[in-house]
Amino acid sequence: MDEIRNVAIIAHVDHGKTTLVDALLRQTKTKIDKHITHDLIMDSNELERERGITIFSKNASVTWNGIKINIIDTPGHADFGGEVERVLKMADGCLLLVDAKDGPMPQTRFVLKQALKMKHKVIVVVNKIDRTDARINHVINKTFDLFMELGADDGTADFPIIYASAKDGKASPSPDLSEMKDITPLLEEIVRFIPSPTGDKNLPLQMLITTLGNDAHRGRVAVGRIHNGEISANQEVVRIDRDGIQKKYKLTSLMTFEGLEKVSTDKALAGDIVAVSGIPDANIGETIADLDNPVALPLIDIEEPTIKMTFRVNDSPFAGREGEFKTSRQIQERLYKELENDIALRVENESSGGWTVSGRGELHLAILIERLRREGYEFQVERPQVIEKNVDGKVLTPYEQVFIEVPEDASGIVMQKMGMRHGELREMNIENGIAFMEFIIATKELFGYRSEFLVDTRGLGIINTIFYEYRPDKDVSYSRERGSLVAYEAGTTNTYGLVNTQDRGLIFIKPGDTVYKGQVIGRNSRSDDLRINVCRTKHLTNNRSKGEGVSVALRTPKEMDLEDALEYIDDTELVEITPKNIRIRKKVLDEAEDRRLRSQGLL
Repeated sequence: MDEIRNVAIIAHVDHGKTTLVDALLRQTKTKIDKHITHDLIMDSNELERERGITIFSKNASVTWNGIKINIIDTPGHADFGGEVERVLKMADGCLLLVDAKDGPMPQTRFVLKQALKMKHKVIVVVNKIDRTDARINHVINKTFDLFMELGADDGTADFPIIYASAKDGKASPSPDLSEMKDITPLLEEIVRFIPSPTGDKNLPLQMLITTLGNDAHRGRVAVGRIHNGEISANQEVVRIDRDGIQKKYKLTSLMTFEGLEKVSTDKALAGDIVAVSGIPDANIGETIADLDNPVALPLIDIEEPTIKMTFRVNDSPFAGREGEFKTSRQIQERLYKELENDIALRVENESSGGWTVSGRGELHLAILIERLRREGYEFQVERPQVIEKNVDGKVLTPYEQVFIEVPEDASGIVMQKMGMRHGELREMNIENGIAFMEFIIATKELFGYRSEFLVDTRGLGIINTIFYEYRPDKDVSYSRERGSLVAYEAGTTNTYGLVNTQDRGLIFIKPGDTVYKGQVIGRNSRSDDLRINVCRTKHLTNNRSKGEGVSVALRTPKEMDLEDALEYIDDTELVEITPKNIRIRKKVLDEAEDRRLRSQGLL
């Protein structure tokens, strides 16, 4: 056990966490699959590489001077807190990675809070010190303030500091970049400061399952840390589920991590992180225990979801054309299968035939939807809703802590928009022409603001949010200021029809797109919905004037991606999701039927 270190890496999105892991893997001469030629080795998922963020926690290990260092890569976004909370159970210490300019950010606060709650030792790594705008002393002071704010004791707050340029694969206890040679000082600090695992190899076996995977040959693979005892291949064990029910199994394989690979082994001892197969119905949070003396480990407590969304079978006029999996049975099976890997997710059947899916935030659910779409599923979803609680007869609604960083000249419009959404300004500072603001705002009133924020700040603003607390509901909500432009009839759009439409508002579609009656094709410049014919063609005559049509130009339409669409829709609209397209539509496609239902108060 003295030859093992289990360390998790904590960082905000884009602070260089995955780049640092790359440097550790390469400089310790860890064997890497010859097919991997790209950087950011740990971000192996297609969505992670596209977005440049870590979504799924992963395990790797490096060996340095005879010490095995198990590395746990944690997501940097609070919406994936379910991943964070369980994988930190495998670690004994953490590397807190902070940007030399930005310092600790809101998402860093969330993960660090969980680590401190578990009494983990923390090494602070100030990354990107090669930046010309680095503020090293400022960042260290901010980091210390964060430790104090989160209630760290004196021993934890007296953290060691390593300065690094992960991109160049260099680190040092000194911030002088010219003195840095390689990543070795960081490895030395991990071995010196992070404690070896606790546990007793002579006690009965106890292993907590924290991650699940699938293997074409081995079936379901359970990954976790051995807390006590030892485990062997082909050993008979007892699985203790979350209800305390015990069942006997025989392991079919035992693997440890070497680099990024799982390698078969005969035996592993307390403190190591291993992967086992042979338990086909294993679930996260369960204990694999000794056959003769089975004792369960404490369950993993996960914070409750705050956002829910209704999934439905696609019933639009284009239903069934583009998706491979579109039936109610197929969608339900896939949603319930996701519960096996994501313990922060909830799925409930609705009496109307849909499913209520609850998660930790908009991004959490948007990533799930995007993954299903890429797997060939076709369905539609309603507008995200907050999950409210009823405590002692009072309705409580979730609130968010919002951190905003914008150019000073954009601070006015941001404060105006947040004021319209009943945001409470907690703090505001201006440094070097940049305004830093902190708001507390109801989650339900923040829906749809991110896209407005990017427009208002001309793409120069940064907005981060984390869950704050539940508060009594003020029974006020922000409603969308503008209505939708809705297709009047089905057909194929053309330039003539769109040119006549663009003066009415912002267009979401381009010429040549096929639309159906009731599909939302743009945002109206006024507050009401407007049915409009974008498939209209110009009537041909024998008469032509010399300059006709020369000055007419079609403005570039706004392409609505999944998150844009989810933010845009109101309670009368749906997002239709297929592997090929993302469309916005009215729940009631026919205008006359829509009017009738509204007059009866049914919509």
